[in-house]
This record gives sequence, C-alpha cells and structure tokens, in this order.
Amino acid sequence: MYKKALTLTLTLTLAMMASILLTGCATTSVATTKTVAGTTEIVAASTAVAATSTAAASETKPEKVYTIKFGLSNGFDDPTNDCEATYALAFKKYVEDKSKGAIIVDLYPNKQLGTAAEMMTGVAANTIEMSTTNSNSFASIYPDSMALSSPGVFASEEEIDSVMESTFGKEFFLSMAEATNCYVLSARSNGMRSFTTSNKELTTVDTAKGVTFRVMESPLCVKMVEALGANAVPMAGAEMYTAMQNGTIDGQENPIAPILNDRTYEVQKYMVLDKHMASIVCYTMSYEFFKSLPTDLQTIVLEAADISGKLASAATADINSRGLDMLAEKGMIIYVPTAEELEAWHAPIIKACNEFIRSELGDTVPDELTAAVAEYRG
Repeated sequence: MYKKALTLTLTLTLAMMASILLTGCATTSVATTKTVAGTTEIVAASTAVAATSTAAASETKPEKVYTIKFGLSNGFDDPTNDCEATYALAFKKYVEDKSKGAIIVDLYPNKQLGTAAEMMTGVAANTIEMSTTNSNSFASIYPDSMALSSPGVFASEEEIDSVMESTFGKEFFLSMAEATNCYVLSARSNGMRSFTTSNKELTTVDTAKGVTFRVMESPLCVKMVEALGANAVPMAGAEMYTAMQNGTIDGQENPIAPILNDRTYEVQKYMVLDKHMASIVCYTMSYEFFKSLPTDLQTIVLEAADISGKLASAATADINSRGLDMLAEKGMIIYVPTAEELEAWHAPIIKACNEFIRSELGDTVPDELTAAVAEYRG
C-alpha cells in the first residue's frame, strides 16, 4: 500500500521491444515507445549487420578469436526487470554477430566471477575482460569517481545518462581508464537511491536518526548516512540480504530495480522515496584488452556499447514506471515525501557530501561536473 503525502501517478512510460535476432543478412531494429508529457515518441536504434554473400564466405573463420569474460552481479531470471541483463544480452548478440565470430562474449551472471568489487579488481588487473560496476565502487581505485555520485547534482535518470555521454563523461572515463585500466564503455543510471527499513517507518528526515543502514563500500556513502544522524555499515551487496534478515542492519538504500531483483521486499517493510543519490551502472572493459583489439573490432565494441546502453536505459525507465506498484503489491509500505520534506532530506546530505568530496578531490572535478549538468540543462 502507499502512504502518500503527494499524489503519485504511475503510468507505463516506456514499453521496450528488443529483438536482436541476427541471421545471415539482417538489419536489427530496436524500438521503444516512450510517453513524455502526454506525447508518444518512438525511439529507434537500428544497426545493419554485414551479410554473408556466399556459402563459402559464411564458412570463413576469423584469423584470431578474442574472448570476453563478462561478469555480472545479477542473474537473467527476468531481463525486462534488470537493465544489466538487458545490456549484457544485447551486447553479446551484437558483438558476436557483427564481428562474424571474431569476438566471443561469455556471460557469467550471479557473481560467478566474484563480488562486484572483486570483478572490478579483475578488470583492473586484466584477468576479467568486462564487468558491471556501480560508479561508487571506483572510489577505492579512482577517488575522482566520487564526484559522479554527488547528492543534489542530478535531477533525473535522463540527465545522468546525457551527462555521462557528454564530452565531460567521455574525457572523465578515458582518464580513469589510463589510470586504472577500467574503461567504462557505457555509464547509465539504474535509478535514484532511496532508503528502506524493516522495523521503522521512514517519512520525514528525522525518522532516519539512529537507524543502521547498509551502504556501499564507499566513504561518500558513509558520510551521506552519517549526515542524517544514522549509522552506516559498509557492506558488499552479496552480504546484504542475510544481514537484513538476521537484524544486523535495519535497512539499506538502493534504486527501485535492485530492491525488486534482490528480493529486498522480503526482509524490508518500509520505503521512503527520498531519491537522495544517483545510482550509475558502469559497463566496464579492461582497457588493455580493448587496446589489443584491431581497430575494426574496437569500433564494433563501441557500437554495441552505445546500442546496449540505450536499451539498458529503456529497461530502467520501464521498471521505474511500474516498480513501485510491484513493491506495494508485495507488501511494502511506501512513503512519498512532499517537496518540503524532500528538501529536508536532501539538505544535510548535500552539504556533508559536497564538503567531503571537495576536501578529498579539490574543486576541479566537481566544478567540471556541475558545468556539464548546467550545459545539458541549457
């Protein structure tokens, strides 16, 4: 059920149709229908796949085959509810077909290659070619990444995606690749983070005081929770469900999709839609591996990343449009703050996190990010 302080209207804003079925000579068209302020738009991403003109050509094998081990935290139970699964399946299909077998993408869902942090380390060490990583996780190897999660900077998922694709985003991730070997092919929002608890209803900011929240293993996330007078417990996502189940922690913070996909609703009763921080999924490749690819294959990888990123964003928009209803049906009590209550939630977080980020990074990166957001807004 909903407890509303503000009317919340949930409509299906995005219906995604993804058909990447490539055989022989084919053109793949991916179309999405999006409702924006009552207007329906058709957003199409079309990719032409080179044809095999003769039987002899179809039997031609590439001189060298490159294999991408792509590790993911989530499974593929229902890709329509998971932007990461949507991305991975589309990326694999496009790359393998367009490269005519020169690149094989092996998917390892459900943390088969380790936790998110372990997979990030594997990409940095070039022992794993590709993984998904939340931008917050890069803070341990590239502190500048903390700026991307600055509370109060972004107003929407669309704004996040656009800034990540801007000149600022491209230059930022290239610098990170050169410093860490983690090359972000795509950075897409999977929603805005909100708090949940098992034993205390969250409504106004004062209700968070004294609550123990699991946070990502990032110093910025710790500062964010402490600014509310709450207790922060940094913890790997793989350990979170058990910790909530046995009462080691009272709550956590995540976007809508992970709360659904991780079955957080089974061990959490209350949710406040405070949207305190952006969540950005980075689809990351070993830079050393990327540079080892011939130029034509690098182009295919970048094309696949662009198309798959758009599909991932469509999946996020879709689940955000219907996810709250799904959580309510599963028994969660969801509180939607008023504008004044949201400002009260955000003010202490923005102040504490902005001061911390600038004390750690200086002003250059935060100012450049702020300028990129301002440019997007016009």
